[in-house]
Amino acid sequence: MIPVEFDYYRPKDMAGVLSLLEEHGDDARVMAGGHSLIPMMKLRMAGVPHLIDLQDVGGLSDIEITGDTIKLGALVTQADIIDHVELAKTAPILREAALQIADPQVRYMGTIGGNVANGDPGNDMPGLMQCLDATFTLIGPDGERQVAARDFYEAAYMTDREDDEVLTAISFARPQGGYAYEKQKRKIGDYATAAAAVQIVKQDGKCSSVSIAMTNLSDTPIYSEDAGEALVGTSVDKAALKAAVAAMLGDIDPSEDNRGPVAFKKHVAGVILSRAIERAWSRA
Repeated sequence: MIPVEFDYYRPKDMAGVLSLLEEHGDDARVMAGGHSLIPMMKLRMAGVPHLIDLQDVGGLSDIEITGDTIKLGALVTQADIIDHVELAKTAPILREAALQIADPQVRYMGTIGGNVANGDPGNDMPGLMQCLDATFTLIGPDGERQVAARDFYEAAYMTDREDDEVLTAISFARPQGGYAYEKQKRKIGDYATAAAAVQIVKQDGKCSSVSIAMTNLSDTPIYSEDAGEALVGTSVDKAALKAAVAAMLGDIDPSEDNRGPVAFKKHVAGVILSRAIERAWSRA
């Protein structure tokens, strides 16, 4: 299908973007890479009378690694993440996740900003950003504000971003310890049936800290503090692993769809989380 008629804008700076958002209100949508929004427009699941493309706005494609802080502009693509040597050394879980998103054609255009801002529960980066305890920078008519990734998602396709705001950057502390991003999907290019992001720190043979989040198992990504607490202070043995999985299963709320019934999704979630924890622990 093709989308309904719309007006297209390509402003040169953020002031122009905000001016258009103020002028057109709820009828305007901002587009980064377009790989989430355009398909929805083609299927007529989203009507966008005024489409604002961010591609010509400067400064949104930068990757900054300064001291213990990493900052990614909203227009950084998945391919940029994969190809950035220093980023791969500093936060390797990002590259591991990006390599599992869709296919190369999509990764060349799909942006991290669009992936996290859209609010699609099937997207990979929202859960990963919760695992990394990232902060999103939003700019609107009242200026700039920061929102924690763990507070950003409210329901499917509903976030803390106001209609007149633009997500411009994502920042987080340099990850420590072992990492893993595990994903089960039906075929190449598909959304996850279940995916898990894990960062874990080992001290004296014990887990001293851990962060765990899962994707596409509820209306929002799920950061499970209880799953992490089940591992802290343990040697991540079978009993601890089982407790962490049980805690996560208590937090998720999958629904039946073409990826399987609820019982199957819970089973897959447990398997994927176990694999992610074990692989992150082996790297810690």
